[in-house]
Amino acid sequence: MKKPKVCILRTAGTNCDKETAFAFSLAGASADLVHINNLVSAKVSLADYHILALPGGFSYGDDIASGKIFANELKYKLAGDLKKFIQDGKLIIGICNGFQILVKSGLLPGNDSLVQEASLIINDSGKFEDRWSHLRKAKNKCVWAKNLPEIICLPVAHGEGKFILQDKKILKRLKNNGQIVFQYSNAQGKFCGYPDNPNGAEENIAGICDKTGRILGLMPHPERNISLEQHPGWKNNEAGIGLQIFKNGIDYIKKYF
Repeated sequence: MKKPKVCILRTAGTNCDKETAFAFSLAGASADLVHINNLVSAKVSLADYHILALPGGFSYGDDIASGKIFANELKYKLAGDLKKFIQDGKLIIGICNGFQILVKSGLLPGNDSLVQEASLIINDSGKFEDRWSHLRKAKNKCVWAKNLPEIICLPVAHGEGKFILQDKKILKRLKNNGQIVFQYSNAQGKFCGYPDNPNGAEENIAGICDKTGRILGLMPHPERNISLEQHPGWKNNEAGIGLQIFKNGIDYIKKYF
């Protein structure tokens, strides 16, 4: 097939769109920056794309709560298009603010009625956390997490990254379904508190997927570790590991479309 097409969805306050587009391009895709108004007005059709990416930033200035306004736009203006996109077997990834948007729209953890079951709230430290973090890959079904080592290193940069769930039943469901993808850890893979868990997330959760494994949301930024030059420990195998996440998405599309 021709290069898989990626829609990098942006709005006012999005600021990681070009980096995310570059990462997908490096992985072998054709990536377009698309303003949400162009989807809502049907100037651009989501159906023309194989992957939807919601990049990091501070959409609408994080007014009300991080990602909430953008999430409402998806839920109330594009729900039909999104459901068709998912039913067609396509992929979605949300990074940092994008993860917040997916969770607050109800697309993650995922249910047919798009009811919000989780949230990402203010860090326990009460401040913006900008640091390199180690993640331990959980036993999961996520297509975006294939061929990754057990421990990876990605940077975080957020003020509202504490993942919480509505109740323990939902947590049990995530565990049983293999929907927990990444958890904060130390370099040896041990679960620890701050600063290894930079925000106090429940169960150290840094990223989850939906029940199909095709929708991934994570707080750390894989697009900021796609080359040797970006990682301070560039001599070890942690450097550039984020690129594999984007390659996984592209490989999946090439295989099934």
